[in-house]
Amino acid sequence: MVVSELRELDKKRVKIFLDGEFAFVLYKGELREYKVKEGLELDYAAYRQITEDLLPKRCKLRAMNLLQKRDYTERQLRDKLQEGLYPEDIIDEAIDYVKSYKYLDDDRYARDYISYHMESRSRARIMQDLMGKGIAKDIISDAMEELYAGDDGEAELEQIRSLLIKKHYDPDNSDLKEKQKIMGFLLRRGFPMSLIRKAISED
Repeated sequence: MVVSELRELDKKRVKIFLDGEFAFVLYKGELREYKVKEGLELDYAAYRQITEDLLPKRCKLRAMNLLQKRDYTERQLRDKLQEGLYPEDIIDEAIDYVKSYKYLDDDRYARDYISYHMESRSRARIMQDLMGKGIAKDIISDAMEELYAGDDGEAELEQIRSLLIKKHYDPDNSDLKEKQKIMGFLLRRGFPMSLIRKAISED
């Protein structure tokens, strides 16, 4: 494999191209350590050490550091590691590594997220949020089924009541246009029409 190009990524890092294809990123000091020079062949032993030892360890460490600061879904963590331009197989290895220690767990993330937001957001909004974070629909549905067990919609109904108060909705002095406006607002928040009608009719 010939080092066809060295392209500076920033003040510390360089993108390495082998035989015309992007291969990986190294720090400038590592270029000297592994004798990586443009136009010269990269020693196979050095290539294996970089791809099988150096980069996997670095990627795992990066994943661990990210997860120490906050929770990530698998897709969010993968996106962050891709920003570091790690090869996809090395990212897969890092993901499997942190998952094996339960540092990364989409099921736990979904349950924590639902528990935190179930009193302030509609089920549909929570579902939308979690799917947007890359969590599979079946994982979200299973978590919701468990966490909302025994809830006949009372939590969402209470949220709607609170929003009606916050919006100063007065059913006795509201015309059809105002009623349609508040209903549209609640629908956009993800609340089902049946609960919206129930809350409004209570007033």
